[in-house]
Amino acid sequence: MSKVAVVYWSSTGNTETMANAIAEGAKMAGADVEIFTASDFNSGKAADFDAIAFGCPAMGAEELEDTEFEPMFSEVESAIAQKKVALFGSYGWGDGQWMRDWADRCKASGINLINDGLMANEAPNDADLANCKALGASLN
Repeated sequence: MSKVAVVYWSSTGNTETMANAIAEGAKMAGADVEIFTASDFNSGKAADFDAIAFGCPAMGAEELEDTEFEPMFSEVESAIAQKKVALFGSYGWGDGQWMRDWADRCKASGINLINDGLMANEAPNDADLANCKALGASLN
């Protein structure tokens, strides 16, 4: 059984909804799952998991949230290279550039991404939630 962490930051609840659906999909596939907010996760905890899904919405000029999520992700970035990693998040403007930049950053760091970033425009709809569950299942 794989140990999966779902780590997220959410302002409006949209990315949190995605995180919960990803966790549900991983659990349904047989994984042991823990959900963390960004402020409760660090590289020491990363060592305990086989796979990690990171979720952050687009902020500002299509960037990662910079007070909690970005510092946490920078701190764990070097500790997650050998793990299965997935990215997800919601956005309300732009075209998803923050997710492409984040995926490129991970690839440049040698992180084993299993997706190029799952995005939902505003609140995730039924299709988005189904995709989240499928992503969660792929982490097992």
